[in-house]
Amino acid sequence: MILPQLLWRFAKHRDDPVFYRMQAEDAIRWLGTQGVPVGAGVSALDLGCGHGVFGGELRRRGCSVTFADESNQLNPEFRDAPFRTVNLDRDDLGTLGRYDLVICSNVFEHLSQPRHFLGGAHRLLKPGGRLYLSWTNWLSPWGGHEFSPWHYLGPRLGPRIHDALGKSRFHRPGVNLFVTHIGRTLRWIREDGSLGIERRAPRYYTELGPLLAVPVVREFLAWNCALLLRAK
Repeated sequence: MILPQLLWRFAKHRDDPVFYRMQAEDAIRWLGTQGVPVGAGVSALDLGCGHGVFGGELRRRGCSVTFADESNQLNPEFRDAPFRTVNLDRDDLGTLGRYDLVICSNVFEHLSQPRHFLGGAHRLLKPGGRLYLSWTNWLSPWGGHEFSPWHYLGPRLGPRIHDALGKSRFHRPGVNLFVTHIGRTLRWIREDGSLGIERRAPRYYTELGPLLAVPVVREFLAWNCALLLRAK
């Protein structure tokens, strides 16, 4: 369980590069426990890569990594890597190529058209390839990101109260942060039928995987949902 270490790191240093590297390392560890190859000979796509921390950890383990996002904000150490420009709400994901492993970490809650993404994600995967999808669900303790816990009062009232306290924020519901639910997302995946769900777990305490089988409860107790998906 990495959650206590993450909370300690965030309290001391906020969301610095080490904070994100800890998350990536722990997620890669979990993928290994699920039998997902990570190393030489594995082609990987860091989708919605931001500064490239997750993909960078895959590169250090020998993967051939392509990065993709709306704009190139990669750390200088990754600027030599292949980069693709993509808008996940609009673009045809099939143009990005096919990979053994696709990582989409902490991006899903920022999509205005999440079903478009789920419906096209299978086109990114080679036969036998996997998609690691993780995101912060709305009813989790950090669902409102920097205006948590006021998000429990709703996507309109919550931010207003946060703002009234004189605090700044980057995330704006309906603009760059959207209400997501675990149960609804699982239902969309099953209805679409192009992806199969291999594993589901709370990302920062994967040992409690059975928690995600409990409707309603999972929405509040899973700080971040992690799904391991495979193209059918």
